[in-house]
Amino acid sequence: MRTSQFPLNTVKDTPSDAEIASHQLMIRAGLIRKLAAGLYSWLPLGLRVLRKVEKITREEMEKAGALEVLMPALQPAELWQETGRWQHYGPELARLKDRHERDFCLGPTHEEIITDLARHELKSYKQLPITYYQIQTKFRDEIRPRFGVMRSREFIMKDAYSFHLTQESLQETYDVMYSAYNNIFDKLGLNYRAVIADSGSIGGAVSHEFHVLAESGEDAIAFSTGSDYAANVESATALREKQPLPKPTETREKILTPGQKTIAEVSAFLGVAPQKILKTLAIMRTIKDALGEEREVFWLLYLRGDHELNEIKARKLLGDFRFATDDEIESHLKGRAGYIGPPLPESHLIIPWLADWSAIEMTDFVCGANEAGYHFKGCNWFNDFILFDLENFDHSIEHLSEEYKKDIRNVVEGDKSPDGKGEITLARGIEVGHIFQLGTKYSEAMKAGIINEGGKYQTMIMGCYGIGISRVVAAAIEQNHDAHGIVWPNNIAPFQVAICPMNMHKSERLKEAAEQLYADLVAAGFDVLFDDRKVRAGFMFADMELIGIPHYLIVGDRGLDAGTVEYKDRTASDNEVIPLADIVEFLKAKLV
Repeated sequence: MRTSQFPLNTVKDTPSDAEIASHQLMIRAGLIRKLAAGLYSWLPLGLRVLRKVEKITREEMEKAGALEVLMPALQPAELWQETGRWQHYGPELARLKDRHERDFCLGPTHEEIITDLARHELKSYKQLPITYYQIQTKFRDEIRPRFGVMRSREFIMKDAYSFHLTQESLQETYDVMYSAYNNIFDKLGLNYRAVIADSGSIGGAVSHEFHVLAESGEDAIAFSTGSDYAANVESATALREKQPLPKPTETREKILTPGQKTIAEVSAFLGVAPQKILKTLAIMRTIKDALGEEREVFWLLYLRGDHELNEIKARKLLGDFRFATDDEIESHLKGRAGYIGPPLPESHLIIPWLADWSAIEMTDFVCGANEAGYHFKGCNWFNDFILFDLENFDHSIEHLSEEYKKDIRNVVEGDKSPDGKGEITLARGIEVGHIFQLGTKYSEAMKAGIINEGGKYQTMIMGCYGIGISRVVAAAIEQNHDAHGIVWPNNIAPFQVAICPMNMHKSERLKEAAEQLYADLVAAGFDVLFDDRKVRAGFMFADMELIGIPHYLIVGDRGLDAGTVEYKDRTASDNEVIPLADIVEFLKAKLV
């Protein structure tokens, strides 16, 4: 492609609303243009990258045996109402009415649509297992679209869905898809991690996320220094080493701590390490009573002071809850936020509670005194606090039921890996793929079943597998850029090679040589950008670096005299001089 036929829409200035590198560089390099908040047009250069990501994804999906379909983006409300997601999906669902006042939405995902397709198309066990996939535009009405195409309202996604008779069959396809995803991200040339994940609103029991590692990543991921263990921090666990608890050596003492509310403030004021301070969180948990009516119950959660609550883990154990207000804390504990702790025996309060296992193993610790401006020092669980109706409870803290001590915290650097191999280290990641074992969440709700080998009706088991195609483009830039611009991996660069002739308009010989080189490289199968603009060399090189061409060739009269061209690797500091006759084989070796 010649720049005279393929204009480069590069711009010098960074947009004021572009916060991260990928957003800035996609605008400056002329990959996208903003239409409205969260809505972008893809320009020719950006679309070439997008299509290459699609091509690699499509090739691996077909190798995995998936069949490509294309489903409507406009979806009737009736299907979403069957699964209950019309009510529960939330305001991100872009809803609209047609001219007949019927409800529709712009699809953020296609579980309902593919399940409807399957229940009409699949009738016999002989048709299973089967996997369908599509690459299509999705819509989510983000409350705050940001970061360019990283979190936009309209985006391109590859979503696949599989249908099975047995869990074993689902696991086989899940493993095939897991391998296919690794192949995709390997071919894309990205540094990534597959991590154990929470399934979120999609549902299902087993899932993995695929994260491109980048400092700007929104997600924290944890992985072991000594094994392949990796998980989203939302799901990561640490090895629990059961050891005899230290014997208490202190007695409870009430200490004035005026204005010291946070763990950091109390730690500094008392000269006590955060891990020796109990963090108490008050929540209102939603439960159903004997009549099935929902009501809120005041609960306390206990963590070690240097740990943070993992709300996803806690909600899996407790169901829906919210943090208690100051008024609710005062009405239940007679204390104030920042000074709360377990209730004392003389308070006669029996408050439901749950502790992280690391918190319940603390001795001689500091905690709130349930009185504004005061903390207790030298506290020990059964010595000092009322946790149960003690007349009917004679266990020691060592024998405390597992019902009360659970993993409800985020892992931290240095935790032991749950497989016992190495320690946990943390990194930032950008989620670009997610695979789920959905089970029968959608097929059961929508009565999607087939006749099995025994002649009986059976609900199908489902899997779901997604890749954010447009997000991959932004994630690749976040991971691969420098002060000069984008540094594309070879397989997704808009062009593999650029030809940069020096002052071609002044030399007929140079023009002929550059044209011949262009023809030779195209004939050899390279994806080439021939910069035939009448611009200064510095301007030309700056554009090539900004748009991220991995390899470019500098052609000049002096080199022609010597029968050579200069080769520049986008990531190298120095140029190489290569014989013109060898350049095709040289580039083939580089692009293997």
